[in-house]
Amino acid sequence: MTLKTKLMAASGIAAAVAAKLFGGFTKELVTLLVLMAADFLTGLIVAGVFGRSPNSKGGSLESGAGWKGISKKVVTLFFVIAAHRLDVLMNTDFLKTAVAAAYSVNEAVSLIENAGLMGIPVPAPLKRAIDILKNDNNSGKDE
Repeated sequence: MTLKTKLMAASGIAAAVAAKLFGGFTKELVTLLVLMAADFLTGLIVAGVFGRSPNSKGGSLESGAGWKGISKKVVTLFFVIAAHRLDVLMNTDFLKTAVAAAYSVNEAVSLIENAGLMGIPVPAPLKRAIDILKNDNNSGKDE
């Protein structure tokens, strides 16, 4: 068996296992994955090109900040897997969708923030919505 064949077989097995864990690659899951990738890449651009990352000292690229971001995304995907398993347990099909949609909104907000850090104009209604979401998120920390 050639190396190419082995790599293709391993990739196929990994994709099948992932599809089983996530309950299939639904449009909600694919949307979340696309937004996660876009957020990560724009975060790299904010830090590497613009030097404005709020996640590192000096705003530049920092491996620790990158690993922290990737770790958060992996844990988010664990929540999606857990929601799918709860759907299976309860014989429902809405929990995974709701969790993936909620985290997709979070990724979209982060993507918009990254655009703002790059100097891309962000419409005022979007800025207000982000401020509201941030304030709601911060107010829950004291409870």
